[in-house]
Amino acid sequence: MTVKIGMIGLDTSHVSIFSKMLFDTDHPYYVPGARITAAFPGGSPDFELSMSRVEGYTKELAAWGTEILDRPEDVAKQVDAVMLVAVDGRTHLSLFRAIAPYCRRVFIDKPFAVTSKDAKEMIELAERFQVTVMSSSSLRYAQGLQDELARCGEGDIIGVDCAGPLPLQPTQPGLFWYGIHAAEMLYRVLGTGCESVHTAATEFHDVLTAVWKDGRIGTIRGNRAGNDRFGITIHRTEGSSFVDIMEHPKPYYASLLDQIMQMFTTGVSDVPLSETLEIIRFLEAANVSRETGETVRLDGYNMA
Repeated sequence: MTVKIGMIGLDTSHVSIFSKMLFDTDHPYYVPGARITAAFPGGSPDFELSMSRVEGYTKELAAWGTEILDRPEDVAKQVDAVMLVAVDGRTHLSLFRAIAPYCRRVFIDKPFAVTSKDAKEMIELAERFQVTVMSSSSLRYAQGLQDELARCGEGDIIGVDCAGPLPLQPTQPGLFWYGIHAAEMLYRVLGTGCESVHTAATEFHDVLTAVWKDGRIGTIRGNRAGNDRFGITIHRTEGSSFVDIMEHPKPYYASLLDQIMQMFTTGVSDVPLSETLEIIRFLEAANVSRETGETVRLDGYNMA
């Protein structure tokens, strides 16, 4: 049986990336058994990187035979599962609020939300309507990282250093635009339990130092100085190993789509919403530290 997928928010390159893997049988990472049958374009008028892309990606998806509809609710009515991929995290609550009553399994692209207040309301909606929800950056499932964790195990990890590009966007609060990628890598390795975070920021760099409740320390180095590669160094009791996230031939979006389809099929998310909420609170606290220069405890500030 073919899984009918609805796509909401046609303003991101992920529209093209996912649709090719679901429609193009010649794609090296083609995923059989699913089609994007309905979509809602969306778009944020005050966000140029959103509105400038809606028309092109809408036409591309329509060319595959996808029906373009006027409301997110209309999409949810017609499908088995939903990809909410709108690039503007500010819109995710209102879009999810519209589709949650239809009880479809939903993947929400990064960032899940851009405030912990919105994130908590989305989780409450998911619980009220018994909706299986998964949210993740593709970097969490980068094959090189997965292979390293499988090769050496996860039991003796004492710290992690993540690095990647960190451009900023005025409409997306601080680290939520690109910091989410490195944060997802950090949490993939260390799990939940972050106690505090401190952000040092200059024009060209941000460096986050986060302390876990068990004493482990994770860092994120985000740069605006030209290097656009993601990498991660995993520190163990007996040594350290570096993974160039972009070196593996399998694209990380293909690995993410594998996980999405597994969730759509089984109804079980690989990422608990409790972890997703902590990641949003982590980035929120890091933004507060970025503005104040102070170390911020995740449980010690008033969630906006």
